[in-house]
Amino acid sequence: MIVLWRTTTRCNYACGFCAYDRRLDIARDEVGAAEALRFGRLLADWSRARATPVLLSWLGGEPLLWRPIWELSSTLADQGVAISATTNGSTLHRSAVRAAIVTHFAELTVSIDGPAPVHDRLRGRVGAWDTVRTGLRALAAERGNGPLKLRANIVLMRETIADFPDLCAALADWGVDEITFNQLGGRDRPAFFPAQRLSPADVAGLASVVPELRQRLAARGVTLCGDARYLDRLRASAAEEPLAVDDCRPGRGFLFIDEHGIAAPCSFSAAAYGVPIAALRTIADLDALPADFAAARAAQRLATCDDCPSTQTFAKFAA
Repeated sequence: MIVLWRTTTRCNYACGFCAYDRRLDIARDEVGAAEALRFGRLLADWSRARATPVLLSWLGGEPLLWRPIWELSSTLADQGVAISATTNGSTLHRSAVRAAIVTHFAELTVSIDGPAPVHDRLRGRVGAWDTVRTGLRALAAERGNGPLKLRANIVLMRETIADFPDLCAALADWGVDEITFNQLGGRDRPAFFPAQRLSPADVAGLASVVPELRQRLAARGVTLCGDARYLDRLRASAAEEPLAVDDCRPGRGFLFIDEHGIAAPCSFSAAAYGVPIAALRTIADLDALPADFAAARAAQRLATCDDCPSTQTFAKFAA
């Protein structure tokens, strides 16, 4: 079971394509530590009872700014929950942060979007590229032969897609194990999207270079994720062709929780299908979630499902 939990909407970067840009005048909400600990322990109990691994991945905003993250990660990792996070990398220069990640995390994903000057401009922070590079290199050295997986995720947009192969090569130099990529989406910041969205020609060019790029990276021990199904999702989006998902098996292998403590099949369905985690108290409650989600969808199918934007449904992480 993979559980993605957006614990905070705070962020220290100013990314024009992100809903949590620090410049935006929005509510900055966070999950309470006590409830996060309670539900995390329930996940650990469920994992043991059902002999099923749980990967709990902290999201934001910038999740490494969420104060309870280190104590909670330590406690839950000790109880058998694998811990992950997706970060902008802005705190990886701190030795204490890296030590906690190496000790308690199973995975870390760092977001990076283009060459140094482009990345810094997109992130609204001079030196952001250097901070990520220095932090990732240090983590790669400090984990030694330990199990920590280092991943980089790249948001592809019109001004960065040509640099994708060179960026992947740089990331391999820094010591990452895995590279994933998204196309720029328009839901978070619709004003940013039109000038930077990928065209069908952009996606066709990407598809033409991925096979050889994947081989080159594999020879260096780096996995480039995203198979043909994922590239087809990008192609369809660029061409404005809807791709429906009739049954994503909601709640069976994937769960999303937002900063208000609402659990849902994905981040796009919380308003319609969400269940407060405060109502999930027992292993039986977690077991019942797939049927509850399926019943809610049968009663009211979201229009979003007719053009599903959930990347994990389209094999983003497939090798």
